[in-house]
Amino acid sequence: MKKNRLWIIKEKLTEGLTWRKIFFIILGAGICTFGIHNIHQRTGITEGGVIGLMLLVEKWLGISPSAITSILDISCYLLAFKYLGGQFIKTSMISTLSVSLFYKFWELFPPMLPDLSAYPLAAAIGGGLFVGIGVGLIVRQGGSSGGDDALALTISHVTRWRLSRSYLFTDLVVLGLSLSYIPVFRIAFSLITVTISSFLIDLVQNFGKDKISETAQIRTQGE
Repeated sequence: MKKNRLWIIKEKLTEGLTWRKIFFIILGAGICTFGIHNIHQRTGITEGGVIGLMLLVEKWLGISPSAITSILDISCYLLAFKYLGGQFIKTSMISTLSVSLFYKFWELFPPMLPDLSAYPLAAAIGGGLFVGIGVGLIVRQGGSSGGDDALALTISHVTRWRLSRSYLFTDLVVLGLSLSYIPVFRIAFSLITVTISSFLIDLVQNFGKDKISETAQIRTQGE
């Protein structure tokens, strides 16, 4: 009886998860964190979404990032659970853990890319590419790398917007509020990186899905 219960629990925990899906989640986590650690953090490019909101709250309310980040992420995940279900949360647990572990892993090594602080446009483009491709791989598997993704996916689900539009909406709102303490010059490069990453996340998530859908429709019509 006990073994049967354990088996049922195991089946529920692993339902919908495959080694292929886990591989791409881990790969996506490695790519996006590599870019953030080696480009964004070194060049000081401001993020939109939850990260940017956390910095905004810290600046004006003096609340510690360690405290506000957890509150914001949990709030976004609770909202996502309501609209996207338990499978999304289960997959996101793997992706969020992978992201955290990769952050710690990259910190063990010296910077692996040239310092682009003197070239903010190159930093904005490069950072957007890493984040867009990495997060896109995670989202394609049905998970999220943090509260930002959970919020954007929820907005996309509720409004039926494309995912890129949902990401861009949240980023633009936060970056607009960030103008209250960040110079326009720096915000401009942040706009570039979030625009690139939003477009790529949507592109990677939907790559090939339209063809699969068309093939399925043709087969259905043929039958």
